[in-house]
Amino acid sequence: MTTDANAIIMYGTGWCGDCTRSKAALRRLGEDFVYIDIEADDAASVRAQEISGAKRIPVIVFPDGEHLVEPSELALRTKVLELRA
Repeated sequence: MTTDANAIIMYGTGWCGDCTRSKAALRRLGEDFVYIDIEADDAASVRAQEISGAKRIPVIVFPDGEHLVEPSELALRTKVLELRA
């Protein structure tokens, strides 16, 4: 998988309510992001688990190397605004 180093990357699934909420929050914030469906990509599933240390989604990786797992909308907004500063 090749992605822009400045991209926000979100690992999730279509059935995950937290994933749907996080995608909507990123869109409301006007953020472009790369969405990776871990059910369609076994390697991505493994990678998401390696990043988070558990089988939890969404896993959202930011260009600064930090990540959030199952973030609240407030935590996600806070991180995006931090990146913009």
